[in-house]
Amino acid sequence: MLFEAHKQSIFHIVFKIVHNKEEAQDLVQETFIKAFGSLKTYNPNYRFTTWLFKIAANSSIDHIRKKRINAFSLDRPVETEEGQVNVDVADSSYNPERDLSDKQKQVSITAAIDSLPEKYKQVIIMRHQEDQSYEDIAKALKVPVGTVKARIFRARELLKKKLKSLR
Repeated sequence: MLFEAHKQSIFHIVFKIVHNKEEAQDLVQETFIKAFGSLKTYNPNYRFTTWLFKIAANSSIDHIRKKRINAFSLDRPVETEEGQVNVDVADSSYNPERDLSDKQKQVSITAAIDSLPEKYKQVIIMRHQEDQSYEDIAKALKVPVGTVKARIFRARELLKKKLKSLR
């Protein structure tokens, strides 16, 4: 009776998650088996259907997780019809063109910083290469913090103009 009363609702919930009719039908059965097995955990202060739907959703999510885990070790050979085959995975992290482009940009940035007037170059290096705070820069240069901020702002504006051609 309980099964008949709720199987359509459970199927609808499960099917929305797994998108496969046969798997959904199996998961409906599994939901009711789990529910009957854990009836003592049901809290009568809440609706029975809410508890049952939660079991259905969790079962479906667990099912999807189990299906996704289809991994194999790269250290072990893979068995094929012809015998064992070692798996070699190409390293796609190195890109010579991107590496060259990044190096060219870095050279251009360094040249642009070097071409700044000394008072601007000094604060940019202290702030962005040495990672110093505004207060530490102000102390080192014996100028107010506001002056440091203004110089950094002006240096950044000059760098933007100089580096505009890199984009």
